[in-house]
Amino acid sequence: MQYDAVLAETIGIRGHGDDEIEAYTARPMDGAPRGGMIVIHHMPGYDAATKEITRRFATMGYHAICPNLYTREAPGADPDDAAATARAQGGVPDERFVGDAAGAARWLRSLPTSNGKVGAIGFCSGGRQAVLTGIAVDVQAAIDCYGAFVVGTPPEGFPLQVQPLADRIPELSAPLLGLFGNEDSYPSPDQVDELEKLLQENGKPYEFHRYDDAGHAFFSVDRPAYRVAAAVDGWEKIRDFLARHLGD
Repeated sequence: MQYDAVLAETIGIRGHGDDEIEAYTARPMDGAPRGGMIVIHHMPGYDAATKEITRRFATMGYHAICPNLYTREAPGADPDDAAATARAQGGVPDERFVGDAAGAARWLRSLPTSNGKVGAIGFCSGGRQAVLTGIAVDVQAAIDCYGAFVVGTPPEGFPLQVQPLADRIPELSAPLLGLFGNEDSYPSPDQVDELEKLLQENGKPYEFHRYDDAGHAFFSVDRPAYRVAAAVDGWEKIRDFLARHLGD
């Protein structure tokens, strides 16, 4: 009988500026060496759905950690309140995010059963941050799930104060998996084309998968945007990508 126990718990890790931030972790308890995943939450925040995704990676055989990027803005707050506070302040600054992601990677590599390989995945605003992780943090895989404004400029009045990452694509050091809905507006199919062209021009390893009848947030099982076929296939693409890049 296979031993499949998973430990999931909230911990504190050191992030940007050596600040202690909250993080949710899940990891298999069988003692085998394995890679780790940084799960980057979406703009709605460090919520139950994101914690469920973190646990899913543990059941897939990876150590996983989701740093609470809003720890400083709203410590201990309800996810909706924390997200509203962060949104009112323009979102998470890129420099601070990179420090927190680097702290999450350090924590994963500190585990006695780490094989030293780390990946990052993000959804929505977290998709852009997953690409940023592949640029600025030592990771071996990055997964962008419909990340807005990797390319393209936010419309006037958009609550997040973010800049596109187009000029930093030459710095991308991790293979990139992109999963996108063809009915999405941010990123639009044209923006996905633009990002793909940049990756090709800079010789970056990547694979993109695009889904018809799917818009933004098609992985979100608790939202009307959920699309079963796209999500099921997307998870299979994630599983295959990570097996190739985070395995021993």
